[in-house]
Amino acid sequence: MTGATRELLLSRIRDVQDYPKPGVLFKDITPLLADPKAFTVLTDTLAELCVREGATKIVGLEARGFILAAPVAVKAGMGFIPVRKAGKLPGATLSQAYDLEYGSAEIEVHAEDLDADDRVMVIDDVLATGGTAEASLELIRRAGAEIAGVAILMELGFLGGRARLEPALRGAPLECLITL
Repeated sequence: MTGATRELLLSRIRDVQDYPKPGVLFKDITPLLADPKAFTVLTDTLAELCVREGATKIVGLEARGFILAAPVAVKAGMGFIPVRKAGKLPGATLSQAYDLEYGSAEIEVHAEDLDADDRVMVIDDVLATGGTAEASLELIRRAGAEIAGVAILMELGFLGGRARLEPALRGAPLECLITL
């Protein structure tokens, strides 16, 4: 990715003070999504990563990962698989629980959407503590698929998500377009 691409994307991410609670600086990607040039550049960049890594399917993590991953899948000519919070998918699912800073959560995927022939690229908007991405890798492997990599728009480096995610990647690449 070029420096100009990084600057374009970064210029379309808005800081929102004290959201969702006091003391938090929220990184809002909705201005980027509203700008057709920036959104197209992001989609093209992520699609190129998926093709380069030999992915056959793309997983988007709920919820903003859906917004990014679906157009990437279309652009790259690959299937899109949503990984959702527990209880949101109909039919047979595989689930994976994981720990959060305060409590736990669970994600699910349709069991029949992935198989041993698939190389999966996971896409999300933010890498924070790494818990959801780590759980998604385990879930994908349990479905029998291989990990092609993880592609993230923005890494919040000060939260340590990369260090948590590295062992779960097992050598698969982690591409963060912007690191803050």
